[in-house]
Amino acid sequence: QVTLVESGGGSVETGGSLKLSCKASGYTWSAYTMAWFREAAGKQREGVAAADGDGNTNYAAMSRGRFTISRDNAKMTLWLQMDNLQPEDSATYYCAADPRRGMVSGSWTRPLEYNYWGQGTQVTVSS
Repeated sequence: QVTLVESGGGSVETGGSLKLSCKASGYTWSAYTMAWFREAAGKQREGVAAADGDGNTNYAAMSRGRFTISRDNAKMTLWLQMDNLQPEDSATYYCAADPRRGMVSGSWTRPLEYNYWGQGTQVTVSS
């Protein structure tokens, strides 16, 4: 059974930083595409960043240059370092996983492409 558990959310002021973690279990981690999504109140879930087991990464326009996705295959952990946070970054952040390869270069931003999700961690950025 695939399990994803996020942590690291919290409240920060504008310009602050947070590092989210996603601990995985129950599957062959290194073969999976992993991604971070976020969902703000009243908005659709959107892709933030993705990373595959081959070291490929991709970012949404709103996260590129401010956020960094990384993964440790041995620890089965995915991270999202978020710097220069803005109020519009406030949302529930989710970790997602899918066993298919090649998603980072194409369909990674689509929530329906992912089979497994964590429970989410809340990020609040105050102005």
